[in-house]
Amino acid sequence: MLERLNEALEHIESRLDQPIEVTELARIAMTSEYHFRRLFSALAGLPLSEYIRRRRLTVAGAEVLARERTLLEIAVRYGYGSGEAFARAFRAVHGVGPGEARRTGTALTSQPRLSFRLVIEGSSSMRYRIVQREAFQVVGKKIRVPLVHEGMNPEIANFIRSLTPETMRRIAAQSDLSDLSALSDQEPRGIVGVSDNLDPSRAEGTELDYYHAVVTGTGTTPPEDLDTLTVPPGAWAVFESSGPFPLALQHMWRDVFTQWFPSNPYQSRPGPEILRTHLSPDATEADAELWIPVERTTP
Repeated sequence: MLERLNEALEHIESRLDQPIEVTELARIAMTSEYHFRRLFSALAGLPLSEYIRRRRLTVAGAEVLARERTLLEIAVRYGYGSGEAFARAFRAVHGVGPGEARRTGTALTSQPRLSFRLVIEGSSSMRYRIVQREAFQVVGKKIRVPLVHEGMNPEIANFIRSLTPETMRRIAAQSDLSDLSALSDQEPRGIVGVSDNLDPSRAEGTELDYYHAVVTGTGTTPPEDLDTLTVPPGAWAVFESSGPFPLALQHMWRDVFTQWFPSNPYQSRPGPEILRTHLSPDATEADAELWIPVERTTP
């Protein structure tokens, strides 16, 4: 897998002055475009599109200082339709416009070429199982929130606090239920957090749909005040984790993509990610179960 990813990186380098198709990168890496974007982001620590942009502007910066081409020629060479668009992008990366950089010879910012290599980690094993599921529903309350990589997500925390037990009991009572958890009739049982409709880059600050919800069968008719997400059938990798909350959960997400996927014959597929969490009484520790939609890779 790492060898194929590095071949994709070489392809990027050879086409910095040409269009780069993610479908071709995924083909070189022998995986799906969806999985390639997510795996790259997890391994590199930045979205694929941002890496390509920074590499192009790094190389363009060297050409600006070399004075062998006009600024407009450099702009067009690296895919910018106008000198103004090139100047904006250049300034965003280098902190100075291309004209000023050429006049003053100022220091520029360089995005190094990436290469992926094996680092011996994973001294602690990851507990997982593969589950085949029929179609099911996610039923609960939904909000659109920004993605936070480290620490508590304040918008999710405020959203959950706003869903008081009285509010959820009132909604559930419309269907003669004692509370929302009474709708849960299959794994993962109880109240879960569901992340869906994420940006493919998974960059910090991009938005996602978050559900405070339960998992139930497609034949269930939920209360009208609740949001419903229908999930098609497929395979799921289910991971278990215990540790400090929320850090251990976020590290589990990271390790799934940086360690488990490169070591196993599966790739991620589109679909929601489901997290069932059981907090300690003081909310500092958590036992968790993370459900990721997967499919087997072609040998």
